[in-house]
Amino acid sequence: MFHVKLPSRDVMARHADEKVTGSRVHLPRRNVDPLRQVGRRILMALGVLFLTVLIVYADRDGYHDNANGTVDFLDCAYYATVTLSTTGYGDIVPYSDSARLVNILVITPLRVLFLIILVGTTLEVLTERTREEFRLKKWRSHLRDHTVIVGFGTKGRSAIQTLCATGLRKDQIVIVDPSGKVIEAANRDGFVGVVGDGTRSDVLLRAEVQRARQIVIATQRDDTAVLVTLTARQLNRGAKIVAAVREEENAPLLRQSGADAVITSASAAGRLLGLSVLSPSAGTVMEDLIQQGSGLDLVERPVTKAEAGRSVRETDDLVVSVLRGHRLLSYDDPSASPLQLTDRVITIVRAAPVTPLSTPPED
Repeated sequence: MFHVKLPSRDVMARHADEKVTGSRVHLPRRNVDPLRQVGRRILMALGVLFLTVLIVYADRDGYHDNANGTVDFLDCAYYATVTLSTTGYGDIVPYSDSARLVNILVITPLRVLFLIILVGTTLEVLTERTREEFRLKKWRSHLRDHTVIVGFGTKGRSAIQTLCATGLRKDQIVIVDPSGKVIEAANRDGFVGVVGDGTRSDVLLRAEVQRARQIVIATQRDDTAVLVTLTARQLNRGAKIVAAVREEENAPLLRQSGADAVITSASAAGRLLGLSVLSPSAGTVMEDLIQQGSGLDLVERPVTKAEAGRSVRETDDLVVSVLRGHRLLSYDDPSASPLQLTDRVITIVRAAPVTPLSTPPED
């Protein structure tokens, strides 16, 4: 039986003012220019006004002006303006049956439309929730085989950067974090976020974890990582779960909880430090390899038809390991050659740079 070893000092997840009582899905906001919105509404209002003027002018003989008895174009513009903006002053009135019918069936709806345009900002606030609900339903209906990232700190951001470098689209990534400010930062980068505690099943269900292909757990505490792993594995039996822990002795517990791979962040950093002390150049090369999109990258890919039957040394790329079934063979293992068509190889290649993500609060 394993026990979780906690850090010597507990690290608080977020500040007290960032505590969230309930979880909610936050979709990336669309960039809308306020000046363009105002300009569009002004043009719509002018269009309604101009249409009303034309309607009144076309039936001007059915209107009466108390001032001089006749209605010209200026009188039509004046009547349309006061009618759309107010209930009118009674100085120009429709007296024919056709003019009154047009006022009932056409002018009155245009007045309502004109007022709606003028108070569009207020109505937009009222309809914002409806639009968000519609976007959420559309998002959920199209979300399949996505990646859930629990924790958007330093480790989570680095994991996402690597995944995006391999071709994963941003709309296929959902981030879960208890901090609203962190999720806002994720939204600015174009990711969908869920505010809430990743150890709770209802929060993970909002992230559609039951339909995810892979789950990355990058929480700040090892005990939290264990609980998230247990919950995620219970909700999704087939997803690939990768978790990070601070203490190496907690890694077996993560594997027992359902993690397919466990990365010990403290030990990995320590080994890289030791290697850099022995050989700074070797440490630089290793850091380059694990930093996706910068210089050389480690890539897992299937064996091509042209490579099948050949030795690992005869491939175009530099092969470091061969994955055959569930066996991981070193490049110098005699059984690794010749390559089989069903094998997968881990190679060192040169990749394009990755666009960095914005930086939310640190771990």
